[in-house]
Amino acid sequence: QVQLVESGGGLVQAGGSLRLSCTASGRTFTSANMAWFRQAPGKEREFVAASRRSTGVTYLADYAVSVKGRFVISRDNAQNTVNLQMSSLNPEDTAIYYCAASRSAIAAYVYWGQGTQVTVSS
Repeated sequence: QVQLVESGGGLVQAGGSLRLSCTASGRTFTSANMAWFRQAPGKEREFVAASRRSTGVTYLADYAVSVKGRFVISRDNAQNTVNLQMSSLNPEDTAIYYCAASRSAIAAYVYWGQGTQVTVSS
């Protein structure tokens, strides 16, 4: 059974940083895409960042415009984890952050974590 478990959320002041981690179990995702999404209160879930498999063990990072330059996604295949380093946080980043993974580089995200709350105070 595949499981994605997020950690690292919490309360931070505006301008601060947080690092989210997602640990996968049940299978490896070396040949697949891993990503972060978020959902703010009263809003739909939105894409934040992805680590998309390119060729071999080369991955390309992709970001939403709203986080580009502030967030960095990274993955550690040996640990089967994907991380999201978030900097220069602002209250608009407050949301539940979800880790997601696909079955392959061209498939949709079908595996989802339970989410971790990030709250940014002004």
